[in-house]
Amino acid sequence: MTHKRNQFSLTAVIAAMVLFVSACTTPMDLLESGAYDESVQLAIKKLSGKKVKKAKYVDALEVAFAKATERDMQEANRLKQENRESNWARIHDIYQRIERRQKNIEPLLPLIDQHGLKADFLFVRVDNLEAEARENAAAYHYGRAKDYLKDAQNGDRAAARKAYAELERIGEYFRDYRDEEKLMLLARDLGTAHILVEVENKAQAYLPRRVENAIQSFPVGDLASRWNVYYAEPNANIDFDYKVVVKIADIRVNPGLVQERTYEDACEIEDGFEYVLDERGNVKKDTLGNDIKVPRKVIVRANVLESLQRKDATMQATIEFYDLQTKQMIDAQPITANALFEHYASTFWGDPRALSQESRNRIGSSPRPFPADEELLLQAAEKMKPAVKRRIADRSSLMI
Repeated sequence: MTHKRNQFSLTAVIAAMVLFVSACTTPMDLLESGAYDESVQLAIKKLSGKKVKKAKYVDALEVAFAKATERDMQEANRLKQENRESNWARIHDIYQRIERRQKNIEPLLPLIDQHGLKADFLFVRVDNLEAEARENAAAYHYGRAKDYLKDAQNGDRAAARKAYAELERIGEYFRDYRDEEKLMLLARDLGTAHILVEVENKAQAYLPRRVENAIQSFPVGDLASRWNVYYAEPNANIDFDYKVVVKIADIRVNPGLVQERTYEDACEIEDGFEYVLDERGNVKKDTLGNDIKVPRKVIVRANVLESLQRKDATMQATIEFYDLQTKQMIDAQPITANALFEHYASTFWGDPRALSQESRNRIGSSPRPFPADEELLLQAAEKMKPAVKRRIADRSSLMI
C-alpha cells in the first residue's frame, strides 16, 4: 500500500510540474526558441476574448507571425528550386499551413494593443500557390499510379496495390480527378488475390456423417481482407492465385476414465465451553461472582471420496499454403484442437463441519454418463474452425 501511495504521489508531482511549466511558458519564450507557430497559437489564446490587449502579447504575435510566414515561404521556394515532382505534396502542406495561420488571426483584426498601437500583419495570397501545388501533387501521384499499373498488368499484384495507394493520395487534393475512379477499380481488380480454402480428411479413422460435414463446412466469408478474397468451393470462372489446404491428419477419442481418491478434511472448531478451574479444582469466579468459562476447541474430521470422470477427443491438422502460379508450397502450420469432458462427484462420511469450501462445492454431485464419441468430435471440430481462421489470417501476408 505504501509503495502504491508513493507511486501515486510521484505521478501527481510530475503532472503538477508539467502543468506548472506549461503555465509558465509565454509566447515570448516560444518566439525566442524559434517555435514560431506555437508562439502564434499561445499569443492568440492570450488575446482572444480580452478587452484589453496586452502589448507584450500583441508584439509577440506580430513578430512570430512574420517569422513563421517568412520561414514557410523560403522553404516552399527552396523545394520548388529542387525541381523534384515528389516535393509538391510538401509544398502544398506548407501553403495550407500559411493559410490556416492567417485564418486563425483574422478574428482578432484589427488588433490594437493597450497603448493604442495597431499591429501590422502581412498576409500572403496563397490561393493560386496552393492550387498550383495541389494540381502538381495530384499529377505526381497519378503518374506514379500509372507506372505501377503497367507492372500490375504484367501480373505484379504488389504493384497494383501500390498504384491503388497512390490513387488514394489524390483524394487529399481532389474529389474527382481525371479517370482516377476507373484506375482504382482496375488496381483493385489486379491487386486482389483469390484464395481457395479446402479441407481434406487424411485421418485413418471412421467419422460419423455429422462430424464429416462439420469438418468440411468451413466458413471463409469473414476471412476476407482488403486485398484477399477467400472461397470455400472451386469456381471455374475464377483463376485462383493461392490454395489453402487444411489436412486433418489425426482424429482420436480417448476412452472414458474414472479416477477415485480419498482424502481427509480436518479443522479446529469451537464446540461448547468449559469452566476455568483454580489449583484446588474449583470453578473460578470473575469480579462479579460469575463462573468463568472459555470456548472448548476440538478437532473435527471428515473423509471425502472423490470421483473424477474424464474423456477427451483430439483433432490434429496441418494447414498448407500453396502458390498456384509456381505450384509450390509456401508454408505449413500444424494445429491441434481438443474437446474435454471432466466431471467431479464426491461423497463424505464424518463431521460435515470439517469440510473445506472446495469439498463442499463438490459434495452431492453424482456421476454423469460419458458423452458419446461423436459429441466430443463435433466439439473438437467446432474449436478447430476459429483456430484455423486465425492461423490463415496470421499468414495472409504470404499471399500477395
